[in-house]
Amino acid sequence: MSDGMPGWMYTVYSRPRLAPYIAVCDGDTTRAAELYHWNVAVSSAFYQPLHVLELALRNSVHDRLSEHFDRADWWREAPLHRESARLVAKAERNCRKRGSPAAPDDIVTELSFGFWAFLLVAQYDRTLWRAVLHRAFPHYRGPRADLHRELDYLRTFRNRIMHHEPIHHRHLKADHDTIYRILSWISTEAASGVRYLDRVPELLLVEGQVRGTAPPP
Repeated sequence: MSDGMPGWMYTVYSRPRLAPYIAVCDGDTTRAAELYHWNVAVSSAFYQPLHVLELALRNSVHDRLSEHFDRADWWREAPLHRESARLVAKAERNCRKRGSPAAPDDIVTELSFGFWAFLLVAQYDRTLWRAVLHRAFPHYRGPRADLHRELDYLRTFRNRIMHHEPIHHRHLKADHDTIYRILSWISTEAASGVRYLDRVPELLLVEGQVRGTAPPP
């Protein structure tokens, strides 16, 4: 079989990085090249709803905690565990390194998706979840543990995308549904508003053709 992989892809992406795509395509390098670039395209498309979800999560949690502790830098009063406090201190240092005054808004922006998701772990059940954080998800009625599990699932998914890892092997329709399910628990308006910009569904429609598993016409 001739090599249908453009030479520049071996140079730019590297052979070890491309090898899993070639393997999943049974050695068909033309199809592997198409799958690689489809993976890039669908990863890029997922960025938009993930972006909205992360901002919605961050701002909803921050607003509720600011109200509860009556200060924008609520982390100075909240009973944070060591890891959470470490992440806040790191965010503050990063802000100062960039010459920022490390105001509350600057620190909030610096904190990662993982930080916000971690505030829903069992250690915070009584001190934060029952006291205030359940109000950050006004349309959610389930257990804290289930919500944290779904957020942590999306944290891993988000990190794969941000680190340019393969996601083509995942059940991407389920990933997409999870994003909107959690977003709707925070803001039904945001969940509805972002859908008309979302390109993920159209890319999933051609997934079978790219993978070579689409049924014949």
